[in-house]
Amino acid sequence: MDGEGKLKNWIIVAHPWAFPASASPALIAISYVFYLYKREGIVELNWTYGILAFFGAIIFHMAGNLIGEYHDYMSGVDRKEKTGPPRLIVLGIFKPATVLYYGYTVFFIGILLGIYLLLHTGLPLLFIGVIGIISSTLYYKFKYVALGDLLIFICYGLSIALGVAYVMTAQLLWPVLLVITPVGLLIVAILHANNTRDMLQDKEAGIRTQAMNMGLEGAQIFYQTILLAAYLLIAIMVMIQMLTNWTFLVLLSFPFAIKNIKLMRKATMDDLGIIRFLDTYTAQLVLLFSLLMVAGNVIASFI
Repeated sequence: MDGEGKLKNWIIVAHPWAFPASASPALIAISYVFYLYKREGIVELNWTYGILAFFGAIIFHMAGNLIGEYHDYMSGVDRKEKTGPPRLIVLGIFKPATVLYYGYTVFFIGILLGIYLLLHTGLPLLFIGVIGIISSTLYYKFKYVALGDLLIFICYGLSIALGVAYVMTAQLLWPVLLVITPVGLLIVAILHANNTRDMLQDKEAGIRTQAMNMGLEGAQIFYQTILLAAYLLIAIMVMIQMLTNWTFLVLLSFPFAIKNIKLMRKATMDDLGIIRFLDTYTAQLVLLFSLLMVAGNVIASFI
């Protein structure tokens, strides 16, 4: 397969457009820990471990994408008729086994990095890391029985941020879980947009997702609800002074959220292709929302 020799294809098959789902929680955790540090809530920070944890989150995410790509093809979930981003196994550019070996190679790199951080931090990181391992290697099993949304929220919405904060401070900073929840909801929305688009193909493949359980109208309402809830939670945390007024910078991303909601509303069972790129648009929203939240935390640290 000639396409296997092209670097571009090795990047595309790992679904890099989805990486904001793992990078964003890590960046927010780093910025929030820095804010606490500047406010003298934390005595010392280990920036090296924080940066390593940031890349570790992306590595595990990449591994999960590759392993999931293999299993989606083998299960008949990915086919030529499927809309959305290109699936390179389906197109014949990669052999299934090549993608699986690629995924597990990346996965073991992540394991080695995790072991290094574990040996230099503490046992809590082991339990956080187990969640990442489950998400990388077994996510497809959860997805096929309508539990993918829950696993994604726990892994990307909670554990990444908690793990990054832990390796930087040697403390389990539980408030981080609430701080990261708005972005966790938006990350779930990426998956939900994907599953809503693929409802018909997933049904034919014999799997069930939350989008299928809800039906199209329910899936549309759920997508809208979790996007709006993310902004509402930011407002609540500012009100209780967990975050500062600078965090309202995230409102600059609100027009993009409304645009995505309107697009989701246009979908019909006869034309799910209209939302074929909604998962990508939602990932872009996650990245913009997160960068604005990071900016708010950093600005507040110096004012």
